[in-house]
Amino acid sequence: MPILPYSMIFEDIVRRALLEDIGRGGDLTTDAIVSDSDTAAASIVARQAGRVAGLEVARLAFRLLDPEIKFEILAADGADAEKGDQLAIIAGPARPILTGERTALNFLGRLSGVATVTRDVVARVAPHRARVVCTRKTTPGLRLLEKYAVRAGGGSNHRFGLDDAVLIKDNHIVAAGGDVGEAIRRVRRHMGHMVKVEVEVDTLEQLEFALKENIDAVLLDNMDVPTLRDAVRTVNNKVITEASGGITLDTAADIASTGVALMSIGWLTHSAPALDVSLDFSFRL
Repeated sequence: MPILPYSMIFEDIVRRALLEDIGRGGDLTTDAIVSDSDTAAASIVARQAGRVAGLEVARLAFRLLDPEIKFEILAADGADAEKGDQLAIIAGPARPILTGERTALNFLGRLSGVATVTRDVVARVAPHRARVVCTRKTTPGLRLLEKYAVRAGGGSNHRFGLDDAVLIKDNHIVAAGGDVGEAIRRVRRHMGHMVKVEVEVDTLEQLEFALKENIDAVLLDNMDVPTLRDAVRTVNNKVITEASGGITLDTAADIASTGVALMSIGWLTHSAPALDVSLDFSFRL
């Protein structure tokens, strides 16, 4: 099961989402209909099959509204659910259950959707050594949670931000006068010994120049399968190889078969459809 960071790390994300929904006047509908002494029970149900991620985040959405709410998780993050499966049971004051419903489901559906598409890609490349990794193409404000969801789907994380590691991309090379080697040397003069350096190359010629420098990984960008095979042979395990660009569910296995170590895929986080989850509410006095 993937490890979600301490709740204090993502509490602000959930709190902001609740404030966005509650606004200035609170939940006008629920507050008018439901007494603050009413209690209720509810269950979160998967309306379609998929990989679960984000139940602790959903729990926090309710607990921030009322710590008295009981939230029992029935399906662990990282597990697969079938259509109709109960994922959690909720009990407690009725008002915060209704008020927190949409925020909790938004997080759970979004993160489970990311985990599901990641799971599907990982399954396609399973016969090969390549690991599936995400990118920084994440929803603003949700990077921490979406990268967690990638891990729940069986994938791995690329850098979390610009301060994690160096990735010299094509525009950086242009800024260095079009010289890959010069860009790498400038980086090495400024970086500490703990910082990894990766460089993006588009051609085998660029790759040859990059391998003459002190780098840790090479990003092989938008190369077709034959060129990727040539690139992997050229690298010959000297550095980590990463394929990026044009990777789909249909092409993933062919790209993995080239022998690359990593496959970075932006759409895992920027285009994954949300998993359909719902809250079945049972009112009681």
